[in-house]
Amino acid sequence: MAHGEVLDFEEYVRTRQEALLRSARRLVPDPVDAQDLLQTALVRTYGRWDGIADKSLADAYLRRVMINTRTEWWRARKLEEVPTEQLPDASVDDATEQHADRALLMDVLKVLAPKQRSVVVLRHWEQMSTEETAAALGMSTGTVKSTLHRALARLRQELESRSVDTAADVRALERPSGRRDDRERERCAA
Repeated sequence: MAHGEVLDFEEYVRTRQEALLRSARRLVPDPVDAQDLLQTALVRTYGRWDGIADKSLADAYLRRVMINTRTEWWRARKLEEVPTEQLPDASVDDATEQHADRALLMDVLKVLAPKQRSVVVLRHWEQMSTEETAAALGMSTGTVKSTLHRALARLRQELESRSVDTAADVRALERPSGRRDDRERERCAA
């Protein structure tokens, strides 16, 4: 790579780093993993920087590298549980309701397959058009639309099931413990 191209890449990273980190943060839930994802994608892109003829498409190229890298990591993950003697302390966040909603959304996104998650992130967080999303992911616009439809339906289903579970837990806590016994006694007496 020529010295001028190295400087060009460094300038690109300096100007686009924050936006690219936000994209990485939306693809993986852990902020440290997001930084690792971006760093890995930048290293991979650096080796091919001179091959990107139209530098205005560098963001799309880098997002594609991040998505592919995240997919590789997902496939290589270990699905083992590690037993511990003590449960970790649950962290309580005193943040606003917006932070709670964001955390819930990030948690719910985990139920999606990598392809579905990528489509949702690019369409709704990155606010890319259907055509831009299709180009970034290397799929047809019809596939983007159907994948997005199924992903949003799955997210709705997951959110509804979580709200039903929460409502049932609240009702169980609010129900007086002796109320059921009183009704059974009344039936027996009659």
